[in-house]
Amino acid sequence: MQVYIELAVLENFCMDFTLLYAAKVVCGNGARLWRLAAGAAAGAAFAVVFPLFGLDGGWAVSVKIAAGLILCLAAGRFGSVKSYVKFTAAFLIFSAVLAGALIGIFSLAGVEYIEGGGFIISSVPIGIPLFFSLLLILGAKAIYKRLARTPKNSVKCRIYAGGSQVEVNGFFDSGNKVFHFGKPVSVIPRNVAEKLADLSRIKDGVKIHTVAGSKTIKVFTAEKLEIISGEKTQTLKGVKLGVSPARIDRAVLNPRIMEE
Repeated sequence: MQVYIELAVLENFCMDFTLLYAAKVVCGNGARLWRLAAGAAAGAAFAVVFPLFGLDGGWAVSVKIAAGLILCLAAGRFGSVKSYVKFTAAFLIFSAVLAGALIGIFSLAGVEYIEGGGFIISSVPIGIPLFFSLLLILGAKAIYKRLARTPKNSVKCRIYAGGSQVEVNGFFDSGNKVFHFGKPVSVIPRNVAEKLADLSRIKDGVKIHTVAGSKTIKVFTAEKLEIISGEKTQTLKGVKLGVSPARIDRAVLNPRIMEE
């Protein structure tokens, strides 16, 4: 079976990007798509160079796993060792499950493939259509979220921090992708933040991107956040809050806080 290097690079990039994105979604990792793309590019380059090492058996698998560990470290955003381990474990598990599924499908369909050293090379490209299917899903998801953004997202928030508590209206915004050391950040009005913390003493900050440009906002941790929707109250602890640099009248909640 003849393998073209250009196709091999593209195939491995698409496959690694899809697996990294799956790990990002499952773990709620805050990595941007460009980081995943960079990690996938590194993985594709390794996959093409690896056969030149001439390794086989246990050594080949060990080097492949080590490369996966480095790839995940480059692709994700981590605030702790635990978040890195979780992300990497998800990536490796997805890789193993997909490899097993492909071998089964190829065997049943009579598709020619080569297996060895932790890699599968087939006469049928799988990663490329998988990647474009992912792009289609992401596009449809983005369109749906934009069309489906309604007042149903509105909630009442009761925030506890610095020995004080304050209530403010808020809403979940899928466009809020602000993270601080891997933790989702909800943005609150400045006048609300001033009742909860001494802003002049807050050193932590995170850069956000708006239509007006990039700005760094102050970030602090609230002891507790109660989200009240109708008769239902959900309590979250250790929630990261950012102070809005612009005038807003409601809290912009990061949807990821419900997954923490």
